[in-house]
Amino acid sequence: MIYILLFILSFTLTYLIKNYAIKKSLVAEVTDRSSHTTPTPHGGGIAIAITWFVGLSYLFYINDMDSSLYFALMVGVIISVVSYFDDLFELSAKLRLFVQALVAFLGLYFLGGFESFDFGLFSISNQIFTNIFAFFMIIWFINLYNFLDGIDGYAGSEAVFLGVAGFLLFGGGHFLVLVVSVLGFLVWNWHKAKIFMGDVGSTLLGYNVAIFTIYYANQEPSNFWIWIILFGVFWFDATYTLFKRYLNGEKLSQAHKKHLYQRLTQVGWSHDKVVKFSILINIGLFGLIYFISNLFIVFIVSLIIFYIIIKSIDKKRAF
Repeated sequence: MIYILLFILSFTLTYLIKNYAIKKSLVAEVTDRSSHTTPTPHGGGIAIAITWFVGLSYLFYINDMDSSLYFALMVGVIISVVSYFDDLFELSAKLRLFVQALVAFLGLYFLGGFESFDFGLFSISNQIFTNIFAFFMIIWFINLYNFLDGIDGYAGSEAVFLGVAGFLLFGGGHFLVLVVSVLGFLVWNWHKAKIFMGDVGSTLLGYNVAIFTIYYANQEPSNFWIWIILFGVFWFDATYTLFKRYLNGEKLSQAHKKHLYQRLTQVGWSHDKVVKFSILINIGLFGLIYFISNLFIVFIVSLIIFYIIIKSIDKKRAF
């Protein structure tokens, strides 16, 4: 019953935020980097954030959630609030980076750090190395999720997939809270979007994925690779694109439209088709994890799949 109520809360809040944004002209204008063609209200991520934190707090109140995970995820309040102001006023990059570093530090603090980095044949347990890696991973996940929030339903559907996959693999009501929190928003964000989530939603979702990755890796080191594979569509696109732009000598801080999903829309794919394609890939990745116990093989196979996809997109639209 609680999950139905949370879905209704997210759905209703998104509707109210959409109407308020239209009334106050809080819309995302069309720019050279935009994948949309008409000004659209933004800030729908507020509904996701409020529902998410309410749901988490309920689970914690009824003792249905580990305290370390609860407090680590609740640190996301900071990134959500600051990102909301960034949506409104475009805060400086230095301030945004400082806040991201702060939440990364606090998140690791509540999780007790990142214990071990498992490579199968060997592992690294040096706490200095593992925590520095985890610190920058959290910051990277926050930013890359923001980068990939560019077309209708894309960021939301990824979060729903990760929530469902997480629940099926690990259990835990917090995954169901994530699913319904995003689904209530996604009703209004599916093609064609009537509202965007904005940074307030995308940065929070990226932070959540990073926290899940570290928390479950601390329970079982091999779980780290499960989350890396599940999140592959997003981190691979963002990392590959950034690296490719660096090799091309491009200014990395400059806006662009070279992500894989953006290039697909440029060759004529609708937002709906791109999202369905990403969902199909995600289902395939989940199937590999579910049916193949050797995560090293699964990781290699997933990289091969992404390589094939890149080459196919390159033929359609050169980088």
